[in-house]
Amino acid sequence: MKKTIITTFVLAGINFSFAQNTLSVNGATGTQSVFDGIKSTTGKTFKYEEIAGSPYYTKDFTMAKIADNYEQVPVRYNSYSDEIEFKKNNEVRVLPKNAEFSRIEVSSPKQTIVLLETLDELSGYFFELVNGKNSLYKKIKTKFTDVVPAANGYASEKPANFRNLDPVYYIKTEKGFIKKPRNQKEIIAEFPDKKDALTAFFKSNKIKFDKDEDLTKLVTFLNQN
Repeated sequence: MKKTIITTFVLAGINFSFAQNTLSVNGATGTQSVFDGIKSTTGKTFKYEEIAGSPYYTKDFTMAKIADNYEQVPVRYNSYSDEIEFKKNNEVRVLPKNAEFSRIEVSSPKQTIVLLETLDELSGYFFELVNGKNSLYKKIKTKFTDVVPAANGYASEKPANFRNLDPVYYIKTEKGFIKKPRNQKEIIAEFPDKKDALTAFFKSNKIKFDKDEDLTKLVTFLNQN
């Protein structure tokens, strides 16, 4: 199965029909994605299935709403290339990274993926954990490690692999992003008007800054106080 990236340069060739609420990709063209292979330093080009691990957050496609006035389509998130892939007429394509397709609402399990400009190396797709005056986002990244040839005839080659990195959390406030929050002091400094309330909150709740549920509790508290 071939996948083609749809870029803003080729959108004219894509027929998005609002009247029928359908997303048609027939006739769309574009440059080939890394889906077709990752070139190794050894000169070999690896297909995804030849690499240990997976570049996908979830390998299976799941139905999702990709924008207003469009039909739902099967999607999956490629956490290696930071792309939203969708399937139409048995072809795998990539959603353009623009405002129109900046909020992907996956049906099951229910989750929302949003496109954020964070002005750093993580700009792109994040999973939205809390939506409100203050919002919480999680970045999922997968790293590719190239094959390591055997050093000699007695050693073994280390195969190429995909490895999931630790998630990175961003809190979006009215003033901007709190990137990779690490401790209570940092949060209190960002919300000086809530210093007393936050001090009491942290005293009653042992918040770990690398846990979905703990950060969700914290950001929910910020929105309620």
